[in-house]
Parts: sequence; C-alpha cells; structure tokens
Amino acid sequence: MQKFRHKIIAAYKFAEMVEEKTGGRIHIDVYYGGQLGDEKALIEQLQFGGIDFTRASISPLSEFEKSLNVLSLPYLYKDADQMWRVLEGDIGEDFLKSVEKAGIIGLSWYDAGARNFYNSKKPVTKLDDLKGLKIRVQESQLMMGMVSALGASATPMAYGEVYSGLQTGVIDGAENNWPSYESTSHYEVAKYYVLDEHSRIPEMQMISKSTWDKLSADDQKIIKECALESAKIERALWAEKEAAAEAKVKEAGSVITTLDAGEKEKFQAAMAPLYAQFGAGYENIIKAIQEK
Repeated sequence: MQKFRHKIIAAYKFAEMVEEKTGGRIHIDVYYGGQLGDEKALIEQLQFGGIDFTRASISPLSEFEKSLNVLSLPYLYKDADQMWRVLEGDIGEDFLKSVEKAGIIGLSWYDAGARNFYNSKKPVTKLDDLKGLKIRVQESQLMMGMVSALGASATPMAYGEVYSGLQTGVIDGAENNWPSYESTSHYEVAKYYVLDEHSRIPEMQMISKSTWDKLSADDQKIIKECALESAKIERALWAEKEAAAEAKVKEAGSVITTLDAGEKEKFQAAMAPLYAQFGAGYENIIKAIQEK
C-alpha cells in the first residue's frame, strides 16, 4: 500500500483529530486497501449510511453528480495554484455541496497531482510532436477524445499491460502523474516525460448525509475543520511523494520537457470540441474557473 501511504496517513490523522477534539465521543475506524470495496461501491454505501466516511476521485463520483465532470476537463487550469484557488474558494465549496442531493456531504479536497504524457520515441516540446504517437489511455470518452484532439492515436489498454506495451512497441506512450510513472517503472521503457499537466483530477473527502444529520452543529463544525486539516496533511505528503518520484526518474535518465506558454495555449485550444461536448450547460462555471 506504499502507493497510497500518504492518503492512509491523512485518514488516520483525520480520525485522531476528530477523536481528540470530541473528547473521545466520536471514534472513527479506518479501513484501507479496498477492504470495504472499490470507490464506486464505497460511494453507494455512503449514500445509504452503510459507511460513514470515504474519499474518492471525482471520476466515479461524477456518476452521482454530473456537474463534477467539469473538473475533469483537460487543461482546465494553468497550474496547481489556480486549481487550489478554485477548490478552496466559493466554486469548490459549491461543488462540495453539489453531492448533497445524492445523500453525501462533501468535506474537503485531496490532491492527486497532475497527469502528463510520456513516450518511448522522442521529447515532446510542441503540439506537433504528439502527432501519430500511439498513446495508452483509460477507457473514457473524454480521455480518448483528448488524445485524438491532440493528433495522437488513442489506445485503450489495461493499466497492467502498459509496461509490456511500451516495451514491445504496441504503444508509444501513456500518461500519468509523477509517482505512478515512477512506481510502475514505466520510466524504464518510456524515458521522455513532458509536463503538459493536461489533467488535475482531485479527490473528495465525504461523509454520509444520514450520519451528518445525526451530529450536533458543534460536532459538524469539528468534523469539517478536521477534514480541512487532514487535506493539508495529505497535500504536503503528496508533494513529498511527487518530488521523490521526480528525482528518481531524473537520476535514471528520464528526459523531462516543459511547454512554453504559447505552446501550452495550442494544447488548450485543441480542446474546444471536447469543451463543447462535455462542458455543455456548464459554460458559466468553466469561465469562472478559468478566470480565477
């Protein structure tokens, strides 16, 4: 469970703080490693009060609240600072509240980093460099559409097959965050990594509305405060994890490139058809996010 150690630490810290601040009245048991089911199953259990708390990516959560799809749009943010201005401001609070009609109360946001492209062929410094490359993506219409819009060939493939796919040339590249690129050893067979930061998909820490409604106003305040504090802990641990992964792959010979501002704008401009398709009806929210 090394991959999720930072999230586990943050969850235990959350439970510890709640117990301490309520004088032991509220005790939270922490389960990890899929002991209670996958993310979708946990969200469903949360809806009906089968469990009290969970944390999940907004990807499965968007099945329960469609507006969350907005936060998955590629190149939505200029950088991490902009994302946190959005999530920690009024827009982020509105999104936390948006799941209430699904029987869930959003408490805070956890970091899951930025996803970037990597490949075995060449450094990517401009949009044209992606043209024709076979890029592995998740089986998601949005992700496949993004890769196609950038001129590459979207190739859905099981995550566990990516290493051999890169090794044998079945695919030329894939995309993920620093820790995943390092922990899967994909850097051994795809050394060119470009910091395009196409996706920043956060995770939400949540409580069942049926549990929330049983709490006093004071205890609700404590739960919310502890959730926000645990999110800060998780983010700091994630930053450490990213830095360690980056250092390791650089030492191993990975070639890291960045996009200059003008080139990044071309990547963003290529997303116009996807925004029209997946952002329809949410144009005002998207505009407000981009202006932050």
